[in-house]
Amino acid sequence: MTKTYATWFRSDFRLEDHAALYHCLETTKHEDGKWFAFFHLDPSFTEEIDLHHDYFFQTLAFFKDTCEEKGIHLHIVYGGLEEALERVINNIPALHTVFFNRDDAGENSERDEDAIHILENNNINAYAYEDAHLHGPNEITKQDGTPYKVFTPYFKAWSKHEKPRSYQVAQEALLHFQSELEPIHKKGETFFKDEVLPRCEHTWKGIGRTEALDRLETFVDERLAYYKDERDIPRKAATSRLSPYLKTGVLSPREVFHSAAARREDAGTGAETYLSELAWRDFYYMIHAHHPKSKDKELTEKYTSLNWGQDKDRFEAWKNGRTGFPIVDAGMRQLKEIGWMHNRLRMITASFLTKDYLIDWRLGERYFQTKLIDYDASSNIGGWQWAASVGTDAVPYFRVFNPTTQGKRFDPNGEFIRKYVPELSDVPDKYIHEPLKMPDHIQDEANCRIGKDYPEPTVDHGTQRKKAIEMFKGEG
Repeated sequence: MTKTYATWFRSDFRLEDHAALYHCLETTKHEDGKWFAFFHLDPSFTEEIDLHHDYFFQTLAFFKDTCEEKGIHLHIVYGGLEEALERVINNIPALHTVFFNRDDAGENSERDEDAIHILENNNINAYAYEDAHLHGPNEITKQDGTPYKVFTPYFKAWSKHEKPRSYQVAQEALLHFQSELEPIHKKGETFFKDEVLPRCEHTWKGIGRTEALDRLETFVDERLAYYKDERDIPRKAATSRLSPYLKTGVLSPREVFHSAAARREDAGTGAETYLSELAWRDFYYMIHAHHPKSKDKELTEKYTSLNWGQDKDRFEAWKNGRTGFPIVDAGMRQLKEIGWMHNRLRMITASFLTKDYLIDWRLGERYFQTKLIDYDASSNIGGWQWAASVGTDAVPYFRVFNPTTQGKRFDPNGEFIRKYVPELSDVPDKYIHEPLKMPDHIQDEANCRIGKDYPEPTVDHGTQRKKAIEMFKGEG
């Protein structure tokens, strides 16, 4: 019987520079076997489709269509993990090995362990590879072998490590060695096409690998040199906007790294600053892998008993961009509208929820999870614990972002604010960050009555800052 090998696709929707696919195909060629591709569609991810899942499923559908155009069938298998894997095993008697790109952090790490256990119990080999990050959680360590807790020394060590090369997947061999199989789970594929996709209603621009490669090329050629100086200005298209492609695996981190690194000489500090952002991805991935419960538990032990608030009205105001602080509201509305938020605004809005509203960071982290099309658990959890001052290498609790000052600094003329908070469109620059200070006649001229068209500030920042510091000091 001809040995058959499988590549299990997950959040890695590409046929190029793909670790698991490369090793699967090379093994298939060496053994003169056959290979096939499958995706496991978990029912728990189809119950409620918000922006995050909408983008993910549409990207999956685009990838499936791309595969079909090349003559490759991506089998979609629906059901719980054990049910899905055993369906694959039972339908493919010659199945010898399953190759996949692993995830060593949080719940996904537990899923991988379960999957390997299920496969091996059925006498199927399982090989997992590091693919979504440049370095795995155990590659960059201190001299004593323990993981870093502070980014700066981690980055210094990270920079000295040779980066992995891209995998050269033989594209012509994909079709040549493909196993001619009937759909493993017709009902699963029908369910995805007829039940899941119709519920994905958002229109996304730039889905797919061609668009991703174009955006990467445009960024490194035209914006990378200015990245350090302009990355914190929300109104400018100065960031790479590659994070959704990295999240869904349409691009590999190796492709992004080597494209940026090749421009070091011309882009200078812009390139170095951008490469450090790729190191942050690896850093937070490493932290999450070594602290798998960090989605629910603060990394700083002395802050695990902080008495965070749960105010539902304030939380709704924050989610809907109705806090009365323009830069916060603009960021939250951007998130709700396009499923993405500028990184500076992620810090501002997270700081506002935790330090001005004193609301539990876990609520904010989970809300971002539903909306962000680039939601990466490790980075998101790390970012929220940073903003809440409870994580590793976090912002000190006494450093509380002033949302008004942040707005004046990073959106001085209010261009970004006006884009996402249209009721402030005609407010003069002088008042755009503090519309409450507008005299009545200016409010009339701007067609913006504070308290009616746009809310008054829902809290006093100075007062809340003191409360936040008192809470951390155990005085609140």
